[in-house]
This record gives sequence, structure tokens and C-alpha cells, in this order.
Amino acid sequence: MDPLSDVLSLLKPRSYVGGGFDAAGEWSFQFPQKDGIKCHAVISGECWLSVDGVADPVHLKPGDCFLLASGRPIRLASDAALTPVDAATVYSTATNGGIVSYNGGGNCFIIGGHFILDESQSSFLLGMLPPIIHLRTQSDKAALRWSLERMSQELREPQPGGSLVAQQLAYMMLVLAFRLYLSEKPGDGVGWLFALADKQMAAAISAMHERPSYRWTLQALAQRAGMSRTAFTLKFKATVGSSAMDYLARWRMLLAADRLENSSDPISVMALSLGYESESAFSTAFKRVMGCSPRQHSRNRNPDHLSRNAARIAGTSRAEVVAA
Repeated sequence: MDPLSDVLSLLKPRSYVGGGFDAAGEWSFQFPQKDGIKCHAVISGECWLSVDGVADPVHLKPGDCFLLASGRPIRLASDAALTPVDAATVYSTATNGGIVSYNGGGNCFIIGGHFILDESQSSFLLGMLPPIIHLRTQSDKAALRWSLERMSQELREPQPGGSLVAQQLAYMMLVLAFRLYLSEKPGDGVGWLFALADKQMAAAISAMHERPSYRWTLQALAQRAGMSRTAFTLKFKATVGSSAMDYLARWRMLLAADRLENSSDPISVMALSLGYESESAFSTAFKRVMGCSPRQHSRNRNPDHLSRNAARIAGTSRAEVVAA
């Protein structure tokens, strides 16, 4: 797989809700702080998006897609100056498809999904993203159009299996949104995600993802990037925000954390598979990167912990979950 697919698969984002609203007249909905990623799109009509801590509201038009990765409170409104109402009270009227009709609907229709990520690893992805990713060019809209239209149909006309189809479509929207964002080559971002837009840095990162157990050196990675060792070292640090060796260690430990949670492999076997000669060396590296030992990580992610986490999600009311 490519690095973006690697990371999203490792983080295991899941849409535990797909839904939206169809509003008319004057309206303003306030949504609370929530962990994870929100990925929504405007099917028809226009509205304003305000994110807590961001000075100016964003004007959303038909076909626009937006990602919110900061978890901050947000407001969606027909007029940014209107006093908002609590979205939970509005979403308590959601249909089985997760669609709210407000004032009869017909003026502004928004759909999307809310993804919860693995808590122990989500900072690897979310820590470098801006508060709002706004996709609004005609090419972006064309790329997302099929999934948007299909998801709209699934939510408006519920059928057997429709909930699962809507979730998968929301997941596809999330991946497409990241891909489109990268294609715009944001030049002011620092982090591995932004580095994927640079062919030289992407080549080095892809090499580390393809063979995490290989004993990579700066010289070998520089050759993959087609650069001198010195130039590669400086550019990687400036583009990714960490040294290449630190990035490699971080990626290995994310893989290790996933295996500790989802496999029964002995730590000694895991260490060798990730390029460490001994269990001791691996454990030292894991604690330096993840903040705890491999065995402590396993205990923190035991079945009782996972069951409590699942119960917490399952116990959330539909109004709370659907509310973006």
C-alpha cells in the first residue's frame, strides 16, 4: 500500500454515523466539541461554517466538501450572525437514515460522516492538519460527485444494508478528500502528510513504509529520493518536521502498537520483524516513542478496556451521534 493508505488503515477510522440535514429559512446549529474527523459535503444550497478559534467563517457552496480534524466546536448557519441553537435538540428528530428536516427543508442539504480514530495513534495524523480543510474547486467537486450523490440517495431512501453502504461511502469520501487536499500541494504545511506531495520525500517515506524492518541509513534513503545525503537530511527535517530516523522509529512503533493490540505475537518476534536485534532494544525504543513499555501498552488495551470503550460508544444517544 501507499503511505496514506498505510496510515489510515492503521488508524482504523470508522464512520459510526452517516447523516445530515435539509434546512430552509433562517437557521443556525451549534455542534459541540468531538474527537475524530468530520467529513461533510454540501449537496445543494449554501451556508456558513464557523469553527471555534478560527477568525473568519467559511462560505460553503453546492459541491463543497470540508474536513474538520481538530475536534473543535463548530457552527453551521444560513447566516453567520444568527444566534445558534443546540444541534442535539434539532437532531433528535432525525429519520432512520440520519437526516434532519428543518423548517420543511429544501434550501440547504448537507451530508457526511464522523470518524473515530484509534486514540493511541490518532495524533500522528491529526496533529499536523489545519482546523478546516475546504475543498471547493470544480475538479474537486467532480471527483467527489458520485460518492456524494450515492450517499445522498442511501440516506434519503433507506434500503436493507443502507447504513453500511452509507458508512463505506463516507469512508471513501474521507480518503478522496485527503487525496484531493494533497493534490493541491499545500506549501505551508509541515508533516509527513504534506511531504507526500513532494516526489522526493514521498519516495523516501514510501521506502520506509514498504520495508520497515530494513536497516535504513540516511545514505540509502537519500538515494531513494535522488538526493545527496546532506540535502536529503535538511529537506526531510524541514518538510516532515522530524529527522528521517525519528520518522522511521515512529512508524515502526505505530506498527508495533497495532500488533500488540491485534495479534498474539511474542514481543521478541515483533522486535525482529521490525528491525531490532533484541527485545530489550525494541522495548527501549517503544517506550521512548509511545511513552510506555510494550507490556504496559498491551495492558492498557486489554479486552475489558476495549469493552468499556465500545459500551461508551454504543451508549451514546442517536441525537448525540448524528449531530455531525
